Parts: sequence; C-alpha cells; structure tokens
Amino acid sequence: MHFDIASAVLWVFPLLLAVVLHEWAHGYTAYRLGDPTAAQEGRLTLNPIAHIDPIGTIAMPALLLMSGAPFLFGYAKPVPISWHNLRNPARDMVYVAAAGPAMNLLVALVSAIALALMLGMTGPPSPVGEGGGVAVARPLTEIAVRSVLINVVLAVFNLLPIPPLDGGRVAVGLLPQQFALPLARLEPFGMAIVFLLLVTGVLGTIIGPFVGLVLGVLLGFV
Repeated sequence: MHFDIASAVLWVFPLLLAVVLHEWAHGYTAYRLGDPTAAQEGRLTLNPIAHIDPIGTIAMPALLLMSGAPFLFGYAKPVPISWHNLRNPARDMVYVAAAGPAMNLLVALVSAIALALMLGMTGPPSPVGEGGGVAVARPLTEIAVRSVLINVVLAVFNLLPIPPLDGGRVAVGLLPQQFALPLARLEPFGMAIVFLLLVTGVLGTIIGPFVGLVLGVLLGFV
C-alpha cells in the first residue's frame, strides 16, 4: 500500500471545497425561500468545520486515499431544512434539492475555465525541470483537474433519483402523485440501495457515462 501525502493534499482541498459549497447551496437556497433553520444552527457558513461529517468527510476519503483508489468521494453533514417554513414547500423543495448539484456543476465549470487559463500559461506537464512560476502553477493545475472531476462526480451521483439523494427529492417534487408517493417511501432504504449499487459495481456503470459526458463537455476546449 502506497500513500502519497502530496497527492492526498491535491485531492483533499477540492473535495472539501466541493462538499462544503454543496451543503451551503442547499442552506442558502432554503434561506432565500423562507427557511432560516440552517442560518439559526450556524450552518449557513463556508467554514468547513461546521460541515464536517466524521465518516463522509474524514474516514471515507482517508480510506480511499490510503487504499490507492483512482477516485475520491465524500460528503458533508446535510444542512437542516424545515420544509414547512418554505413559502411553497412542494415547489421550493425541488429548488433546494437541486441547488447542491447545481453548485457542484458551477464549481466544475469555474475549475475547467481556470484549468484552461493555467494550461495556456504553462503548457502540458513536462518531465523537464521548470522555473519557479511554472513550478508553482503545476500543483494548481492538478488541483483544478481534480476539482473538475470531484464536482462532476458529486453532481451526477447526487442527481440519481433515489431519496434521500437530491435527485430523489427533485423527482418526488416533479412527478405526479401516483409516482411520487411510492418513490418517497423509499427514503428510509435509499442509502442502503446506494451502498448495494456501490459494492456491486452497478453504481459506476450507471453514473460513468453521464460523468464522462459532462467531463467531455467541460474539458472539450481545454
């Protein structure tokens, strides 16, 4: 087992940013739509300490890094939302749920633009020794690449139509009642379903093509 601290740092920073902004987007959208719960509980902040989940933000990414996994995944503590405070709960639930994946796609887009600008200045990676400015820019390009990947994976994963994932809540809010109610009843078993899909490899098969499609669009001009 090989654990590269330098590589870990390049993964941890964009992952932490991705999950914190994801949860902040949920809380901020709910706040703008009438629910102050996240703000009252100190969760409407970009301070990562307020959002850290011992398993999703620390243990899971650490295990993936130490095992040499080719990807990094994690999550933060869900921000508290009181749906009855929303001005139009049925409609606003969709907006609040969609805000997290939308934020991740926005961060992925900004990261892709930053990557293109940096590559324009430094060129592709080279084994030849580099000057100070280029040497500093290289880690930033590596972080940008990882930020694009992490945010796209998080966005696509969270858009799966399985409650309590964001996509499940969006589907419950948009589907006709005869379909929405049975889907909503799956919520207590949702994470077990996701875990089963993960350990069987089905999850990667499902989201892989969509991740590849979004990455192709974002990185197509880099």
